[in-house]
Amino acid sequence: MGAEQQKAVSKIQTAYVQQQEYAEIASARRKKLLLRRLSLFFVFACLLSYFMISSYLSQTRILEAKVAEKRKLDHQLADLKKQEKILKENIVKLNDDDYIAKLARKEYFFSDKNEIIFNIPEEKKEK
Repeated sequence: MGAEQQKAVSKIQTAYVQQQEYAEIASARRKKLLLRRLSLFFVFACLLSYFMISSYLSQTRILEAKVAEKRKLDHQLADLKKQEKILKENIVKLNDDDYIAKLARKEYFFSDKNEIIFNIPEEKKEK
């Protein structure tokens, strides 16, 4: 009772039995090949997904950097346009003789005849 007896059963060797055995073997091979193909497809799909996601993330990172740079350059452009406007106004003013005389008196302390210039210091602006 402890040890099971193996029964010696012989198989019937008919064409039908052989055909069924070959069919089982072929079915097992097909299942094995199917699993191999599916696993290979899964690996390629994973690799393709990895490359697509990494490409997307790197392009997103590059795009964000470009957008930040564009914002910075737009701000710089606005500052330069303001500066250009001020410089154009100064060009117009410098073509006026009265403005040049006033500027020379103010900056270089030039005076007309019988004119005394008093330099009053400006109050320092608190930071």
